Amino acid sequence: MAVLVLYASLYPFSGWHWPAGQSLVKLLVLPWPPWLDPLDQVFNLLGYLPLGLLCCLAAQRSGWSMPAALALAVLGPSLLSYATEVTQSFLPGRHPSLKDWLMNSLGAACGAALAVLLWMMGWLGRWQRLRERWFVRRSAGAMALLALWPLGLLFPAPVPFGLGQIGERLKELLADILVDVPWAEELYQALLEPASLEPLGFVAERLTCTLGLLAPVLLAYAVTRPGLRRVLLATGALALAYIAMTLSTLLNFGPAHALAWMTPGVSVATVAAAVTALALVPVPRRLVVGCALLALATQVALVAQAPTDPYFAQNLHAWEQGRFVHLHGLAQWIGWLWPFMAVAWLLTQLSEQGERDA
Repeated sequence: MAVLVLYASLYPFSGWHWPAGQSLVKLLVLPWPPWLDPLDQVFNLLGYLPLGLLCCLAAQRSGWSMPAALALAVLGPSLLSYATEVTQSFLPGRHPSLKDWLMNSLGAACGAALAVLLWMMGWLGRWQRLRERWFVRRSAGAMALLALWPLGLLFPAPVPFGLGQIGERLKELLADILVDVPWAEELYQALLEPASLEPLGFVAERLTCTLGLLAPVLLAYAVTRPGLRRVLLATGALALAYIAMTLSTLLNFGPAHALAWMTPGVSVATVAAAVTALALVPVPRRLVVGCALLALATQVALVAQAPTDPYFAQNLHAWEQGRFVHLHGLAQWIGWLWPFMAVAWLLTQLSEQGERDA
């Protein structure tokens, strides 16, 4: 969680420089910004709330007393926030802010208070028992991926639910590496040529949406036993996907257009994903893992062929230049890498199951 916070705070990690005319002592004093952006302050508070919550819970489970765990959960994130605010002085386009530090610290304090409340009400023990009843052992990796999935959906994609389109970014990265390399001149020029991609066909577009919805459902199936629990998890995943896509569209185009992404093609894909998910409810976990790998591989291959369109470019511009710049790096990398991280986790499950069978 701390790594994600650092990434969001210091993105894009380029253009480092010492601020002109600033001494180290002046840099350590955070200024109060003249502007007011309520949405940005909400993000600052909510971004540190989970960090405070997790720090308090982790310290308590490690045997710390509640006062010590509470102090760690508040002071640790607060010091991290102060360090990142000072570090932002060395990045172009980022501005250190006393207000941001206060909101981050308040968010960590709220998270710590929430952890104390959960502990006093006995919900932590209930959650542990619920987790043991619903999920198999060693399910933490899948649960972390499922928690990250909605964040990846917040970043605009060329096809609804189509995560993993990282090809163009890899080309840009490789081109930057090969600049002025004599023996790679031809490869460098080839990388600079824009890709001529044809629009996805009727079937391919709907299949991409279907597999994008089905992949997290199958990931949840991989850590649960066959039964009614899978039906409930599939329903929750589909509902969460709709909420994340609606929120992304609302943030970019306003409340009046929040549901503009719900096209007939998306409706068809949702029905297809729901029917497939129901059909796979009784399937054993090992076979589910194989189906999930196939779904993810096919979806990544399809979304790699999807060209950008004017709406996608406009949506992307709002994230890169507008009020969502603080979430831009975090959300885009989750959206790009989530399918590949899920594949890696699923492959480890196949390997562990193979060792147990042997």
